[in-house]
Amino acid sequence: MKIAFVGKGGSGKTTLSSLFIRHLAASRIPVIAVDADINQHLGAALGLDETQAAALPAMGAHLPLIKDYLRGGNPRIPSAASMIKTTPPGEGSRLLRVVEDNPVYDACARTVELDGATVRLMATGPFTESDLGVACYHSKVGAVELCLNHLVDGRTEYVVVDMTAGSDSFASGMFTRFDMTFLVAEPTRKGVAVYRQYKEYARDFGVSLKVVGNKVQSPDDLAYLRDEVGDDLLVTVGHSEWVRAMEKGRPARFAYLEQANRRALEVLHDTADAAYGRRDWERYTRQMVHFHLKNAESWGNAKTGVDLAAQVDPAFVLHEGTATPQPA
Repeated sequence: MKIAFVGKGGSGKTTLSSLFIRHLAASRIPVIAVDADINQHLGAALGLDETQAAALPAMGAHLPLIKDYLRGGNPRIPSAASMIKTTPPGEGSRLLRVVEDNPVYDACARTVELDGATVRLMATGPFTESDLGVACYHSKVGAVELCLNHLVDGRTEYVVVDMTAGSDSFASGMFTRFDMTFLVAEPTRKGVAVYRQYKEYARDFGVSLKVVGNKVQSPDDLAYLRDEVGDDLLVTVGHSEWVRAMEKGRPARFAYLEQANRRALEVLHDTADAAYGRRDWERYTRQMVHFHLKNAESWGNAKTGVDLAAQVDPAFVLHEGTATPQPA
């Protein structure tokens, strides 16, 4: 299952995504955690110290390796240099599985231990001083989008992505890559405004969206979110001493998270699991191709010097039973 956490900056989406990752890990469910935010805080939220978090490899720095591996023996892609972030898989492409070892994970993922369980953590890499004025952050998250396009996952394995804040998530087609999107919203006008904007953008693409109310401290806060969000409000989360201790670098065992917040995470899990029944691999592949052709026409063809529409394999549909060619 592919799950996204979105919301305005400061809404608590990184904290909520890290708690959901911990919940899945505690249930011994295979998890790949991906930090795709411009502010790289997911590692710290999962308990890494500053040195460990800074040492995480940047996916963007390994983009040539990622492209070369995923290209495999796809005859429609003559070279890794001709691939862009939206390049879809086709016959001969190598696919990624959640539970496997491969060169992409070797280069880009690190194992994080969470109370005896482990998750794989991947990060786009921070926006550095050398990028200022010459690079767009969305070029960095292209590595994440390319991996998601080539990822085959089942019901009992999860990829959880902490997305960039606000409507920046719509700068690419990556927002359509998920079985469920959890929008973290505070009971404020700004928090609700991001929800409305996201819902409007996502409506035409069949994006499954639910709101997680965060920092809800009173019945009035709850009533405000219910009035503004309606049936999209899934669950709310209040103050957590466990989270406060974690943010101070002194986390307790996850089993000691407040019962009300543990129940909220169970609701998220049940909701994500229920989304499996609505999976439509044909639509998923069709949307992948749609955004690829759109990017090819707007900038990709000019950048690569080739007709990227030729990369589309019209007979290929990504699904759980798709075979993955073995590396030579």
